[in-house]
Amino acid sequence: MAVTGPETARHLVQYVVVRSDLLHQMAWPLGAVITQACHAATAAIHLNYHDSDTQEYLAQLDTMHKVVLQVPDQTTLSTLSETLTEKNIAHKLWIEQPENLPTCLALKPYPKEAVHSFLRKFKLFK
Repeated sequence: MAVTGPETARHLVQYVVVRSDLLHQMAWPLGAVITQACHAATAAIHLNYHDSDTQEYLAQLDTMHKVVLQVPDQTTLSTLSETLTEKNIAHKLWIEQPENLPTCLALKPYPKEAVHSFLRKFKLFK
């Protein structure tokens, strides 16, 4: 695969979806919640390292684009993960150990138009 230059690079996005209840209801420290998102994003890249979109995304090191969204709870996160799995959308559901608690998920990098329909109902994480 030829690495594209900035003038021809496609717009790839890595979406990260985090449970907002960890912060707002369960009173997790902000740093711990951010760490969960970092774990999921890194794991999704690792698991899909040889994917052509992932390689192109990594080649755009200084212009990587991530979008961090929120879901209200574990049920919504699990349902989203099931939907993504059914639709063959590569992602990593991060399950914090030893608590065995699903906290967030991250998709591998995709063109926005390929996955936006699965994520558009979720708001930016705040």
